[in-house]
Amino acid sequence: MRLLTALLLASLLAGALLAQTPTLVPSLKTFASSADVQALIAKARSDHKEGQAIVTEPILQFAPYTATLEYRASAGAAAVHPNQAEMMYVIEGSATFVTGGKLTGKTIEGGDSRTVSKGDFLVVPEGTPHWFSAIESTLVLMTIKMPRGTP
Repeated sequence: MRLLTALLLASLLAGALLAQTPTLVPSLKTFASSADVQALIAKARSDHKEGQAIVTEPILQFAPYTATLEYRASAGAAAVHPNQAEMMYVIEGSATFVTGGKLTGKTIEGGDSRTVSKGDFLVVPEGTPHWFSAIESTLVLMTIKMPRGTP
């Protein structure tokens, strides 16, 4: 009887402890100062390797969104996100940006080209091919991928 009582008591204590264990919430970063962003740009510039098209650093995080710093030293591969729209803000630099057309390996055939530069905002709807086909010096962006449609 004592063994049964001890087991029952241990079970009750274990259940009470589990019920009181705090739920872990992913850390959120909801503010980045201008100095923080400049430090991320300096880090990305320092981390950049010869021949590497892009270096990324998270700026802010608020699930399911992350504002990402993209440091682009050269044209990379074209992309398309079937279930995510992408919003971009040009922090520094300028580039030729292509949207639409047909994704052909790492580039886009056809599409609309425009020059983007510091201060410009862009939105690329989900399912739209996009590509920085030419970058002058370096391009620094803030991007947010926004889930849309059915994943």
